[in-house]
Amino acid sequence: MSPQATRRGAGLVGAVLGIAAATVATGVAAERYLLRRSRAVDDPHAEEPFGALPAARSELVTTPQGLDLWAEIVEVAETGSGSTAGSSVDDDQTIIFVHGFCLDMGTFHFQRTGFEGQYRMIFYDQPGHGRSERLERGDYTLDDLADALETVIRCLAPTGRLVLVGHSMGGMAIMAFAERFPELVSERVDGIALISTSSGQMHNVSFGMPKIVAQARGPLLPVARVAGPVASGVVDKARVMTSEIVWLLTRKYGFGSNPPSPALVSYVERMNSATSLDVIARYLKTIHAHDRLTALRYLRDVPVVVICGDRDLVTPLEHSVAISRALPHAELAIVPEAGHVALLEDAETVNAMLAGFFLRVSKSRR
Repeated sequence: MSPQATRRGAGLVGAVLGIAAATVATGVAAERYLLRRSRAVDDPHAEEPFGALPAARSELVTTPQGLDLWAEIVEVAETGSGSTAGSSVDDDQTIIFVHGFCLDMGTFHFQRTGFEGQYRMIFYDQPGHGRSERLERGDYTLDDLADALETVIRCLAPTGRLVLVGHSMGGMAIMAFAERFPELVSERVDGIALISTSSGQMHNVSFGMPKIVAQARGPLLPVARVAGPVASGVVDKARVMTSEIVWLLTRKYGFGSNPPSPALVSYVERMNSATSLDVIARYLKTIHAHDRLTALRYLRDVPVVVICGDRDLVTPLEHSVAISRALPHAELAIVPEAGHVALLEDAETVNAMLAGFFLRVSKSRR
């Protein structure tokens, strides 16, 4: 694509982003006056050390694509600051947490503090996210994310039993992993938790926007991919400058409760804003094309729990229902009044669901 075409593409992407932002802003503009008030209310998470948990053992692992991934390992022997009733120490099992798009391992903040000392846990930043390395060229693919998960397992959990927990794109990565490494799943994976995710049809999700804007995403994907590096700096700066709108959009798309914890919204906003537009553009194609409903057959013999908030606008509840229908033995657990980051928004409920699942998985193989 020529420089002129790239510049035109960047302008077109900017225009569509502007239309989408304006559309959403129309719905939230009336809420702007609530911003200061909502941030001033008593917040139970105001002093929570988001993004600053005590250092666990950290490792760098290198994917087949040559990207260094940042991982942290929390061993069973460590004593956590919190606990979840009903769980028991299992030192032969490793739980691996796989985060979603535009987030990082900190998405599992409350799961890390809640289960610390009870299970060996591994958290890592997906390619292009958090402290992990970015691609210099080309697109990210879910197959690459499956390879990344296999790398983490091979390097950091080479033996023992596994439980995989994926949120949003992390759940998609687990599906791709199961399709790509079915023998490994069959031999070592005791259970899988899929939180706020989808097995496909993401191109049909409107995100609450008018149909014409949602439908424009497909034809613009090639343009967005090329224009991403050109527009990235400008849009990233704009995201910082328009922090109030960004905060409100984060609240709208990430949360269901009203009002959610302002500290939680700000934390998710920081994770979102730390993801470059260039990285976002390089992921769009694979997420848009994701279709692994048939690949779920590789999970038919594995215990699965599917968790979703009933107010999720990003991966709506019907997507979790579709997964549970494809896996008749799977448990569908709905989090009332919760949005896309239910695992942060209502961590107590989600942790209780996970605790019960982890315990059942552990008992089933004894």
